[in-house]
Amino acid sequence: MPPTDPQSLRFFVDETSLGIGRALALLRRDVIHTNHRLIPEVPPGTPDDEWIPTVAARDLVVITRDKRIRTKHAKTMLYAENGLRVFWIAGKKDLSNWDTMCLLTRRWDDIEREIKERGPGPWFMAINETKLSDMQIRLR
Repeated sequence: MPPTDPQSLRFFVDETSLGIGRALALLRRDVIHTNHRLIPEVPPGTPDDEWIPTVAARDLVVITRDKRIRTKHAKTMLYAENGLRVFWIAGKKDLSNWDTMCLLTRRWDDIEREIKERGPGPWFMAINETKLSDMQIRLR
């Protein structure tokens, strides 16, 4: 049941997790991803300073597995300046798409709870095998 109504969208999966984004968009009506037809202004290769404000303007929650999120200060500043809520798929090893889907499925209720409890962004959460945890991101 792919998304068809732009008003029902809640999540955006960035290009670092494109396979996951495509799978989630097939399973859920509230997920889109880079290169999705409902967000044509974000094709593959769109620079961070273009896609981040576009996604923020739609008030979407970002799911990413960008391994350098803790060190890409310019990108985390863009997330924060645009008030984004970000879930980072954490872990020391690179998970396969299947393992990532299993992890997200196990943690989805936690994700929904955090969105409801935390409200507007900016905030950053890491998704781990056993829990979600606050990400302490140095923004300056």
